[in-house]
Amino acid sequence: MTQSQKGHPKGLYVLFGTEMWERFSYYGNRALLTLFLTKALFFDKQMASALYGNYTSLVYLTPLIGGYVADRYWGNRRSIMVGGILMAIGQLLMFFSGHYYTNPSLFTPFLYAGLGLLILGNGFFKPNISTMVGQLYEPQDSRKDSAYTIFYMGINLGAFIAPLACGLVGDTGSSADFKWGFLVAGVGMVLGLIMFHFLKDKYIVTPEGVAIGGKPEKAVKSTDGTVKPDAPLTSIEIQRIAVIIILAFFVVFFWAAFEQAGASLNFFAEEQTNRELFGFTVPASWFQSVNAFFVISCAPLFAMLWTYLGKKGIEPSSPLKMAIGLLLLSLGYLYIAFGVKDVAATTKVSMMWLVGMYAMHTFGELCLSPIGLSMVNKLAPAKFASLLMAVWFLANAAANKFAGVLSGYYPEPGKSTEFLGFAINNLNDFFMLLMFMSLGAAGVLFLIYKGIIKMMHGVH
Repeated sequence: MTQSQKGHPKGLYVLFGTEMWERFSYYGNRALLTLFLTKALFFDKQMASALYGNYTSLVYLTPLIGGYVADRYWGNRRSIMVGGILMAIGQLLMFFSGHYYTNPSLFTPFLYAGLGLLILGNGFFKPNISTMVGQLYEPQDSRKDSAYTIFYMGINLGAFIAPLACGLVGDTGSSADFKWGFLVAGVGMVLGLIMFHFLKDKYIVTPEGVAIGGKPEKAVKSTDGTVKPDAPLTSIEIQRIAVIIILAFFVVFFWAAFEQAGASLNFFAEEQTNRELFGFTVPASWFQSVNAFFVISCAPLFAMLWTYLGKKGIEPSSPLKMAIGLLLLSLGYLYIAFGVKDVAATTKVSMMWLVGMYAMHTFGELCLSPIGLSMVNKLAPAKFASLLMAVWFLANAAANKFAGVLSGYYPEPGKSTEFLGFAINNLNDFFMLLMFMSLGAAGVLFLIYKGIIKMMHGVH
């Protein structure tokens, strides 16, 4: 029985576990960051949103550097180890920032140095581990979509556990406890590094058993041992690269609205949501786990759905799946906008409005994000695989910066703001703005997706 006839290679689960712990580290920090800034360091919401947007934007911008370094100089494995070590140190510095939260002269350098190392480390780590998933398979292996969906479950398992664990010890109502949440996030990163280091040589290999990611992609050796020079891109390769860039543009609108989760929706959970449940006050940070819970629950169903539709010959193309994802995102904001309509600013609404919105966002995310990673891997020329995966994450960088800007318009009681002529007087207005933005992007993509399919030249 050939490898292609078996289930997934064991290397997928090594990468699954490594990414799970790295995402545990990231999402643990993310769940606490804006709450730490506003409740312990007393930043106002606009300033906290701006810092959140800048941080999460740069987290996705640095993969451009990390992808290039891996492709040309280091290879995937070394890049992942260096990135993980930098992120572990960054979380330790965040711990010290929380420890000295009453002393601006101390918490400030620790805060910015910690965030800086998290940003830099993620740049080396993120594009390379995503690229290695695709390299476990033959170029046109039909299991790739399923593999990326499983890999994406690893991301969300970490994202589910992290806010619960880090929020339990960090988001207690006492400003002095945030440091423990950051420390737990750092421990998660160390566990991921240990797993990758000891298992990579045995399991992270091609179907032929050749080690993946040990050498840079630039120098590809021929059978006689000589090094081939970089060949020019073909017309088909150029069009496929253009598809990646076009769809990355639409992804900006998805993540700008989706990433309100760590900013404005964190404020909403803290201040406008009734968090009492059977006599227990649910920490606001725990709502960061809701999306991941739905992903873990529903990702296998979506994987089976795509497989079933594929066998029937009616599976939607990647561009169409993304358009559907944007539509579902807009419906989520329409749902919560209805929940807060005509509600006084001082009134707290049921947590089910927030939970229901996250459910719809999850369905949209499962259409868009894992399929997007798989599509980039299938469309990108081999020598630019990590770099083009990084370009995909560049869309996340722009989106997260935009998310921070949008979160800055979160309405304060008695104050009115305006975004590009759209008046924001209350929470209903704010959520409707996000709904219209994602709905507009979905509409345009529905109109042009057939032309995009032609540019993909047979890649589904």
